Amino acid sequence: MISVNNISVEFSGIPLFEQVSFHVSEKERIGLAGKNGAGKTTLLRILCGEQELTSGNVVVPENEKVGYLPQEKKVRSNRKVLEEALSAFSNVEDLKKQRENIQQELVTRTDYESKAYLKLFEEMNSLNDRLAILDEGQLEGLAVKVLKGLGFLEEELSRPVSTFSLGWQMRIELAKLLLLQPGLLLLDEPTNHLDLDAIQWLENYLKSYKGSVILVSHDRSFLDNLTTRTIEINNGKIYDYKVPYSHYLELRDERVNQQKAEYNNQQKQIKEIERFIERFRSKSTKARQVQSRVKHLEKMERVSIDDLDSSGIHFRFPSAPRSGKVVVEGESVSKSYGSKKVLDHVDFQIIKGEKVAFVGRNGEGKTTLSKILAKQLDYAGEIKFGHNVHTGYYAQDQWEMLDASKTVFETVDDVVVGDIRKRLTSILGAFLFQGEDIDKKISVLSGGEKARLSLARLLLNPTNLLILDEPTNHLDLLSKDILKTALLEYEGTVILVSHDRDFLSGLTERFYEFKNHKIKEFRGTLEEYLGKRNIEQLQELEAKNPEKKDQKTVVSDSQLDWGAKKEKEKRQRKLKKELERIELDIEKLEKDLQVVNEKLSRPEDFMEEIKSGELSKEHVRIQSAIDQNYETWEEIHLQLEEES
Repeated sequence: MISVNNISVEFSGIPLFEQVSFHVSEKERIGLAGKNGAGKTTLLRILCGEQELTSGNVVVPENEKVGYLPQEKKVRSNRKVLEEALSAFSNVEDLKKQRENIQQELVTRTDYESKAYLKLFEEMNSLNDRLAILDEGQLEGLAVKVLKGLGFLEEELSRPVSTFSLGWQMRIELAKLLLLQPGLLLLDEPTNHLDLDAIQWLENYLKSYKGSVILVSHDRSFLDNLTTRTIEINNGKIYDYKVPYSHYLELRDERVNQQKAEYNNQQKQIKEIERFIERFRSKSTKARQVQSRVKHLEKMERVSIDDLDSSGIHFRFPSAPRSGKVVVEGESVSKSYGSKKVLDHVDFQIIKGEKVAFVGRNGEGKTTLSKILAKQLDYAGEIKFGHNVHTGYYAQDQWEMLDASKTVFETVDDVVVGDIRKRLTSILGAFLFQGEDIDKKISVLSGGEKARLSLARLLLNPTNLLILDEPTNHLDLLSKDILKTALLEYEGTVILVSHDRDFLSGLTERFYEFKNHKIKEFRGTLEEYLGKRNIEQLQELEAKNPEKKDQKTVVSDSQLDWGAKKEKEKRQRKLKKELERIELDIEKLEKDLQVVNEKLSRPEDFMEEIKSGELSKEHVRIQSAIDQNYETWEEIHLQLEEES
């Protein structure tokens, strides 16, 4: 599909890629791996044509489209959300015009067997296929479906884009790309601005996506559940593994261990040769053997060991001061922004030593309650903090609030108290700010560096209640693992707002889900919580079934289980029957399409039908019907898999 051929890229004479080649096949799901600065984002920009090459080339088929979602993008639009999403289809009229021009040319030309004529016909078929996908009657419904899947509510679709935060604007940009359905979709940290619901929806959407996907992500679960191939970038080279991320890590370690063994064996061999040369250099009887070994050393290809990403932050939180058993509790806590209600008379209690996760859709109040607990927002109701509670707060946008004019050292020096000032340099070093880095201005730091610096500030004063709002955004996988380990060892109480499944798994077994201005407690593992939510959603769907809305009979649990089983079997039989009908329809339509194709391949016998455009219209109609049937077939098949 797309070929990358011997590409090299240099910045200021320093090579980033050297003679890199690989091929992207249809419907592949590829994860890019490598330490920060290895070139993952640069490679995505090369594939979409935004980054120039020093040498080599990228071959993209003429009619293939490439879509790219950067980590962040300023969106300046006066449109409403739905209008902005539909702007993705602004090229529909251009495609129609192109098709009309080709149809007109096909009618006037007579070189039916020439390569040029066949190429035009192929282009028209490709345009017909794309326009069939972009059926105007379905565009708005499709846009609404994608926007809702990414977390937008019905009433939010008519709000101006400018009234949403950067994170929600990035969701709109992602929606536009998904609606365009490019043949190759490039995603750079797509989960950074999504909550758990939206991540799971995107994951399922991409699994059945018709094109190929290449993504950079620090969400290990997302990578493992979606990708089937991992391309590692290391020291200007790539290593290609036909496995998901976690399996790739195992194979990578095996590769490096093998390199170490080969390196040690080679070093031993080199020392033996050098000893022989040194011992017999002055003996004329050994001159030939010495010269042979000298040449052998010169020609020897030296084994190197790949530089793995070992540049992760390393730290432990300070010992937590003792606090009361109940760290914080709230009674009838409410919060509104003007007329918009966010929290409505919520109650909660958090006990010493607990690690509690705030989860739920963005905008439901997780960050609002976090700010209330950090004493940054006023509220109605009552909140009581326990004895001797000292709070540390990491805001979701804390790294954006750093003073851009100050240096790294000044930023931490401003908040430090007492003897710990003597350890500032070592603390900054633990967060990868070493040497001249501590004198860098905040304005030149990357998002990841700002996130690390904000975390470093939390270490400067001992706390026993940590409130962390999306602490893993902009952290690489290694740094996230180290932060997770530090939190597991932390003796105090933790409140976490996070959408990162791998980060939350094993870290907490108590959740507060925010929904409809209320919070609901769940105790158990993350996997149990996610499983329970799926069951609850199915129950909600059944409760809305009009065939059941008038039922008020009280039944036992066993009757419910038996009834649910029978209902499931009935539903599956119906779906299978529908699959069989669609398969028969597809078989008939494909036969009809074959007849039309045969006529189009014999213009000498069907000139009138070709000139009138009737055959082309029939071809488009049949192909569109086939595509629609296949799409419906896939949806039903997926539904059956989920039910079984």
